[in-house]
Order: sequence, then C-alpha cells, then structure tokens
Amino acid sequence: MQDDPANLKISIVLPAYNEEASIGGVIANLVDRFPKAEVLVVDDCSSDKTYEIAEKCGARVIRHRYNMGNGASIKTGARHAGGDVLVFMDADGQHDPEDIESLLHGLDDGYEMVIGAREPNSQANKQRWLGNKLLNKFASLMTGREIPDLTSGFRAVKADIFREFIHLLPNGFSYPTTSTMAFLRSGYPVLFVPIRAHKRIGKSNISFIRDGIRFLVVIMKVATLFSPMRLFFPASLFFFLIGLFRYTYFYLNTGNFSEMAGVMFITAILVFLIGLISEQITALHYGLSARKTIDDIHE
Repeated sequence: MQDDPANLKISIVLPAYNEEASIGGVIANLVDRFPKAEVLVVDDCSSDKTYEIAEKCGARVIRHRYNMGNGASIKTGARHAGGDVLVFMDADGQHDPEDIESLLHGLDDGYEMVIGAREPNSQANKQRWLGNKLLNKFASLMTGREIPDLTSGFRAVKADIFREFIHLLPNGFSYPTTSTMAFLRSGYPVLFVPIRAHKRIGKSNISFIRDGIRFLVVIMKVATLFSPMRLFFPASLFFFLIGLFRYTYFYLNTGNFSEMAGVMFITAILVFLIGLISEQITALHYGLSARKTIDDIHE
C-alpha cells in the first residue's frame, strides 16, 4: 500500500439482519483482536435483539428504519465508516476474524481489493457450491480473469476506491458479485486468498433459486456496463452462424435464398452495432470519470 499501514484506520462493517444468536460473539472476537479498529454494525431493521446486543458489545450501530437488503446495509456502512480500509464480513459467524490479517496483508502488497475465497468444502451444500461454481465460470469469461469465489462477502478494500462504485451496488445479496466485477473490469488489482468458512449460526436469508437468478442478471448488467462487446459479439456471431447454416442448407436444397437466413444476418449486424455503440459509450463514460478523478486530485 502506498500509505503506511500503521497510520491507516480500519473499519470492520457487519451487515446484520436477525443475527442475535451470533452477533455478540462476532463483535467480542473482533474487539479483542482489533482493539483500534472501528466495528460498525448496520442493523437492517431486525425484529430480534440484534441492535441491542451489538450496541451492548461496544460496536457502533446504525439501524435502517425498514428492511432494505444486504447490499443496502453494505452501502450504509461504506458511507458512514471512518476508516481508510473497509473490511466487510458476515455477522452470522461464518467468517473467522483471524483471516482479516491475510486480507490486510494483500492490501499491503498493493492490491486494491482482497477477497476471502472459500474452500470447496466450506460451501453450505452441494447445490450452492454448484451454483457458485457456474457463476464463477461465467464471471471469469466476462472479465478475462480467473475468479475462484465471486459471491464471498468477506473482503477488504480501499475505502475511497470502493465508494467510486457504490452507486452500482444493488440492495440485495449480490453486492459481492457487482463489486468484484466492477473492480476487475476497471483495472484495479484484486487478490483472492483462501479461507475456511464455518457453518453459519441461525437460518440463512439467501434463496438458491431466487438469488441465483439475481446473481446472473447482475453479472450480465455489470458485463454490459464494463465490457459490452464480451456479451454482444458472441451473440452477434451466434446469429450470424445460424443464418449462414440456414442459408447454406436452404440454397443447396432449393437453389434459393432463405428469408429466415436474411433475418438472422440482419439480427447479427444489429446486435454487433448495439455492442459497438455500447462499447463507445462505456469508453466515453470512463474518460469523463477519469478526468473528474484527476481534477479532484488536483483540487
């Protein structure tokens, strides 16, 4: 890291919703290991005693007026945290505070985001492991970088850089997906370090089917936002090849041109042009963003 690590303030952000069974032990462990760090709990309007327990254990607690979602809690924590480095971790006991040191070492080595990648046998069940594996493969294709764990919520990041993307984060459980791909597609160095996740305390709020579909939608949204041609070019090529196959088959059998092949060729051209325009808009957007960042630095 460019700054002296000893002078950096660390904020540990815990999004929490009905975590009274685990929140006390997690905070106590964090306060014991990192007495100088800010422990910030964002209570997403829990119906149990999460707020009271977190406050009693010495954490700084911010409470939503109504349930807004895990991603909204992350955004609230990022906005209110006073640290130069943000550490996000679950409040359900899955993440070991001891692993925070490994994440911080990665930042010291020059990475802008360090993610705790769960070992395969750390997954809650085979269905979730398979779903995460498919998401990891798809995200790796979109970003051009091997991603071992796209959905891990255990990560450390430079606060100022993370806030650049805060407007992109959804309010649901897919904030890890969005932030990871945003960093990778923007050229920020990201490191994955292996961690061992424990069995969560209490009941999970994640639905495999519902949130799995949301993750895929978010990946496609972020991919089109940061690298549109990675989606549009394969789609254009797909329609072109279908049209070529249809034309060849129809011409060899009838000697005429296939109208359906013409439709496929036109579709291929339109999809390609949409991707090309999207790519130019993305480049323009980042050109303006980079200029604004430079102006802010000079000011």
